[in-house]
Amino acid sequence: MVAITHIGLVVPDLESAINWYGKVLGFKLIAGPYSFQAKDEKKHNMTNDLLGEQIKKMRNAHMTSDNQVGIELFEFQEPKMRNNKPNDYGGYFHICLIADDIEKLAEEIAATGGKRRSEIWNTWKGKPYYLVYCEDPYGNIIELYSHSTENMYANKEK
Repeated sequence: MVAITHIGLVVPDLESAINWYGKVLGFKLIAGPYSFQAKDEKKHNMTNDLLGEQIKKMRNAHMTSDNQVGIELFEFQEPKMRNNKPNDYGGYFHICLIADDIEKLAEEIAATGGKRRSEIWNTWKGKPYYLVYCEDPYGNIIELYSHSTENMYANKEK
């Protein structure tokens, strides 16, 4: 069995992101915030093993959603994230969340510093399966689904 446990997101301000993801999307803080400073670590450590020796200082925290899939938020402090763009540190493209009312949540995202990036799209003609793309206040793309991925795409005629 393979399942998604969490997605790592880069943000420029950890406290602000914890607050936003908690208030707007209902994620709960379950661990951290933690701090990493390379000068205080052993020469061989997990952070530098994963991200490279150039990372000298960062912070991170784990949050969880209602279905126990989490996000891990990273604030890179040294070196700082270039141009305030998350993709400067990796290949993350987007996170997709299921919401009871995607239109209402897209409006709330836009009203709290994020933005709505697309119209609401129906993925399967004749079925009530919808999606919309948004963006958090830090530039990370958030896709909202009305149903699970399995419901949205399984058994769909080609």
